[in-house]
Amino acid sequence: MKKTRKIMALFLACVLCVGLLVPAAAAGEEKTYTVVNPYADVVWEGDGAWGAYKGNLHSHTTYSDADESLAAMVKEYYEQGFDFLANSDHGATGVEWNQEPTRQILYSYNPLIGKEIAHLTDEEYEAITSGSYPLASGSPRGNKMVCVTGANELNNLTLTKCHVNGYFLPDGVGDGFGGSENGYEQAIQLVQENGGLSHINHPGDLLDSNKDISQVSKPWNVRFFSELLLKYPTCLGIEVFNDRNSTTGYDRILWDNMLMYTLPYGRNIIGFSNSDAHDRLNIDTSFSVFMMEENNVENIKKTMQSGAFFCVTRILPANDIIGPAEAIDARNMNLAYPMFTNVSVKGHVLSVSAENADSIQWIANGKVIATGTPAQCGTLDLDQISGSEDFLYVRAELYGEGGVCLTQAFVLDDGNTLTYEEPTGLLKEVRDFIFRLVSTRTFTIISELFKMIRNKIK
Repeated sequence: MKKTRKIMALFLACVLCVGLLVPAAAAGEEKTYTVVNPYADVVWEGDGAWGAYKGNLHSHTTYSDADESLAAMVKEYYEQGFDFLANSDHGATGVEWNQEPTRQILYSYNPLIGKEIAHLTDEEYEAITSGSYPLASGSPRGNKMVCVTGANELNNLTLTKCHVNGYFLPDGVGDGFGGSENGYEQAIQLVQENGGLSHINHPGDLLDSNKDISQVSKPWNVRFFSELLLKYPTCLGIEVFNDRNSTTGYDRILWDNMLMYTLPYGRNIIGFSNSDAHDRLNIDTSFSVFMMEENNVENIKKTMQSGAFFCVTRILPANDIIGPAEAIDARNMNLAYPMFTNVSVKGHVLSVSAENADSIQWIANGKVIATGTPAQCGTLDLDQISGSEDFLYVRAELYGEGGVCLTQAFVLDDGNTLTYEEPTGLLKEVRDFIFRLVSTRTFTIISELFKMIRNKIK
């Protein structure tokens, strides 16, 4: 039996790896390229300077599986200085915070076990969305928190946790959507067909990569997620930080691998960072800072698509591939998080300035290419770096006492773009058969039981 499993695993790997590699510039070959700056339109200082708005696009309440009511969670995000929030309960498309989302039968147990079900009053909603609602200290906050409606975490009835966050969905679309095992495509397609945007949630949860870091670099896993984004343009990217990163600590490595897969086809991947909070204690874990001219829903949507924002996390496990060297945990300590205060690109020279940061590192094609303090290493001249002609992208990460902050990818565009074509013929038939097999509920249950036994033995 053991030998049979090994043979099947080898066969599966070979089938899924066929066609994985895409052409790249030969080593040493000169390449003319333009560095695409996702922050090119941001006004950093002076008259008309854009604001840096702290927000979260993935959160939960007792309208699904959280411990806190919608009213309590919204008030706590407001108290902690968030500028916008999308509530994305499982299978319940978000509405204004003074309204009740469609109740899901699956979560009807919440009142029975003493969990509060409550939304804001009209007066509370008006005060929070205008900034006049008082903080715990008694003083008004003074700036509003924007309500982003139409968010829904889809595929909530799956053991594989193949979750997708849909955004800007019409009222009722996605309500009660249970999904199927490994059914990312179902959810992404639903969102696209209804005019919304989406991203893939905590992919490391599906891969169980915190127990096996190699999962985020295995070709069939990289290909699986990458081809979803190549097929569906409204699926913007993946979460690279989620909550305490307890299941997603190495998703930045997956992100790097996916970028190397999709960029030759001209497809960038946006990294997202969300708290995925189910209680008030975990709100201060992962979030984003959007650079916007004004804080409103229209600009939030535009910024999600452009990538003119930064991903922040308070907690991250150590790893020896791209860091950190030691685990970080700055949750609920009221520490200032590291942040980029300026980003510019001139030719092949990238320059950043930062605050609350002790160090910065630059990553290209999944490898750290430069590191130092922001003063020492805030400028990166690609023409001075050996092998840069083979880079597909670079990105920067800040480390400080208050956590980690990263940029989106700066794409090195050489003007050559491959055309992505879905597999056809026998290869597609074999892949589809294997996917259907591993996506059955029976196979999934057996796999989950095997994981539980394996983890107990370890």
